[in-house]
Amino acid sequence: QVQLVESGGGLVQPGGSLRLSCAASRSNVMIKTMGWYRQAPGKQRDLVATITPGGTTNYTDSVKDRFTISRDNAKNTVYLQMNSLKPEDTAVYYCYQNIFQGGWWRDYWGQGTQVTVSS
Repeated sequence: QVQLVESGGGLVQPGGSLRLSCAASRSNVMIKTMGWYRQAPGKQRDLVATITPGGTTNYTDSVKDRFTISRDNAKNTVYLQMNSLKPEDTAVYYCYQNIFQGGWWRDYWGQGTQVTVSS
């Protein structure tokens, strides 16, 4: 069974930066798309960014030019560099990786990491 382990959340002032990481617990797996979602209190979980194995990225409009998603295929790890953070970015951030395991492709999710942007 594969697990995703997230790190890097915390409290930051508006305008600050954070970097999130999400690593798969197994190295000998095939992984397609990786990405990040976030869920603010009382709201649904929304897509933040995705990245394909070849490096093609996609962002929700509210984070374009502020957030950068990247991946290290050798380490089965996806990152989210968040700059110019705003209070509205406050949420629990969840990573996912689409992994081939047990004969089929499925999405695995991280445990979530809290990001709070406040002065």
